[in-house]
Amino acid sequence: MSEICSKWLEETSLLEYLDSCKRHQTQPNAEVVSWFSKGKREMTSCGGCHIVISLDHLHDSDLLPIIDVFMEIHSFDVDTVDVVHNSSRLLNTEHLIGLMHAIGDKLHAVNLQDSSLGEEFISNLNKSGVSCEVFSFWSLQIQKLNMVGRFTQLHTLNLDFCTSVTSFHKDCFSGMPNLMRLSMCETRVANLWTTTAVLSKLPSLVELRFQKCLCCHDTGPCASLYSEKANLHVGKENGSVLPNYPSYKAVQSVSHGSAMHKVLDEVEQIIDKESVFMCAQKQMSKNGSATFKKYVSHHCSPICYEKYYREYMIVCLPRLEVLDNLPVQEVDKEVAKNVFSSHYENLPYGRQHKESVIAVLHQREMGKVSFYHPKSIKLKHSVSSRTGQQFFSRSLTAAKLGSSVWPLMQPVSQVSHLIKEEGTQLRPRQFEYNLSDPSLMAFGTLDGEIIITNHECGNIVGYVPSTGVENSILGLCWLKKYPSKLIAGSDNGSLKLFDINCIPPKVSDFSFSYDAVTFDDFERLTSVHVNSMDDRLLVSGYTRNIALYDIATGERMELFRDLHREPINVAKFANHSPFLFATSSFDRDVKMWDLRETPVRPCYTASSSRENVMVCFSPDDHYLLVSAVDNEVKQLLAGDGRIQMKFEIASTGSAHNYTRSYYMNGRDYVISGSCDEHVVRICCAQTGRRLRDVFLEDGNSGNSMYVQSLRGDPFRDFHFSVLAALTRSSSKCEIMKVNLLASIDQVKDHPYNQSFRPSYSLGG
Repeated sequence: MSEICSKWLEETSLLEYLDSCKRHQTQPNAEVVSWFSKGKREMTSCGGCHIVISLDHLHDSDLLPIIDVFMEIHSFDVDTVDVVHNSSRLLNTEHLIGLMHAIGDKLHAVNLQDSSLGEEFISNLNKSGVSCEVFSFWSLQIQKLNMVGRFTQLHTLNLDFCTSVTSFHKDCFSGMPNLMRLSMCETRVANLWTTTAVLSKLPSLVELRFQKCLCCHDTGPCASLYSEKANLHVGKENGSVLPNYPSYKAVQSVSHGSAMHKVLDEVEQIIDKESVFMCAQKQMSKNGSATFKKYVSHHCSPICYEKYYREYMIVCLPRLEVLDNLPVQEVDKEVAKNVFSSHYENLPYGRQHKESVIAVLHQREMGKVSFYHPKSIKLKHSVSSRTGQQFFSRSLTAAKLGSSVWPLMQPVSQVSHLIKEEGTQLRPRQFEYNLSDPSLMAFGTLDGEIIITNHECGNIVGYVPSTGVENSILGLCWLKKYPSKLIAGSDNGSLKLFDINCIPPKVSDFSFSYDAVTFDDFERLTSVHVNSMDDRLLVSGYTRNIALYDIATGERMELFRDLHREPINVAKFANHSPFLFATSSFDRDVKMWDLRETPVRPCYTASSSRENVMVCFSPDDHYLLVSAVDNEVKQLLAGDGRIQMKFEIASTGSAHNYTRSYYMNGRDYVISGSCDEHVVRICCAQTGRRLRDVFLEDGNSGNSMYVQSLRGDPFRDFHFSVLAALTRSSSKCEIMKVNLLASIDQVKDHPYNQSFRPSYSLGG
């Protein structure tokens, strides 16, 4: 009977195909004819019909007749159809999608390696979805993945080697309720927060990998891990073995009656993409030893190099059974939970449970104190501290922050149309919040302009055009007692004091005389800072010297020479003492100085392992925040320079990855960004735990944006601004305000992100 059906199917399919070729005026393709013959033989031998459609040697003109055939034989006795394309030949994406739709629910697997597939293909695919069970893209040319169509039958998705994919649309995979297996090896996905937020919406996901064992072709557990030859037993007699695996921790059992497991010393991050690590297995011997097994990791995505990557994924995706070809066992979940609580904050200020804003306000009005208090915050457990303004402010921000990992971002410096000719853009280089007026911000440009803007409503308050001399504004500092006055310094050495009350919002007459105090020039200037009394100005530059100016007269009072062995990038006064200041140098030293003593010998010196880029005081002057090249960030006790906290931020290996860090929410949190990376990292200043990473990308092109500078909003908790740009060599810069307490979902038609940077090493 099967032979009769096979013959009928073959004859019917061929006749339909030949007839369709005539209609489309194209020659029949011999390979297409062979598909049905292969289908016939399979039906004869096993009683079922499976057809593999190889598109490698087909042209666009061949696809239309094939689509016609499958539209006709859709209800015939064809069990499954696979579509395969392994060549670099470009295909018409409309015809390709049309073919998949024509096959309908008979479509089993699609394997595409066409390097031309990009956003247009995904967009067309999303419109009507596809009914296949297995989908593989091998060269998808898209940065922000947005697979939001209906893929209700899909259980396996392979995106290995889609090296352009960096991030996900917030609703990506939302139409895949049955997706069980996902592989994304050697993509450019890097952000733990956005990645887990997207993947957590997949209710059936049990197997996931961003790196793989060389011997494994799918996402399941590696069978070779259970080989006796692969076992390495580690007991008390031969010490512990640490895994050389990105962010993974070795686990060792301890004696009964004590804690079940403890996490050993931190594992150093690896640099190469192919590495060997040891995987802790669940088996425990009677003498308390743990069993470790060798495993080789290949084709790692950048996310794998985040410290504690595996533990983070296990905690945030509790349904996972296999991660990176390693089974997720109960011991792994227990260890991951402990590691997560030690290194990450799920909610601000160590809150363990999210509360509603209404509940917090009700508690405040009633004077009740039923909130959770983490030990790390070290609040006094008195009624006053638990009902005080600071406590309720922290509670409210923790409630508002919630779980959104796509915060609201709005541009500040896209105001060129208000002050410049059409077709030209402002190119911001430095910015500072006003210290008294929450609505004001000043920024200077690469072309030497100074703009005062009301960043709440987008209006220009004052505009100082460039003097015509080629220069960039590298230093800005508002006076504290005279909040309308601003000091600006350029890389050509010029220094001026402006009163914004005397600056019009737009200047048409370039002969307009500004009420500006001009200071003596400082060669190769990189930073300016005013003391707490507004009477002294500290200036540093790409030299080993520091200059001290009298603000009232504009005269240089002192030039302190050779304070460091290398150029001093930044010098900062303390916030409350008019005499103390700190210097940060590329000689790897940070030094504290006191003007009451001739700055020949520093109060103390603290060293970093790399060249220092930034130093700043905490708002209360208790701490110094030091940022060195390539994410070396630490907090020192301002009194004696001892290290209070070293933040665990992975290095990239780049000697030009200039890192800058500032405080946010007073001294509670630290925001840190680097010029070769497109994320801002937010850490608790007291515990070092990471709260969130904010991913930066251009809203128009989807390209990653890189951090040039950043500042915490001095008036609003969990608000900060970032100066960033599109590429290392680009002068397209943008200042973006980031509101962590609001989500892009709350603003209709808001683009996910907006524009952002050249990679300069100088200044703050």
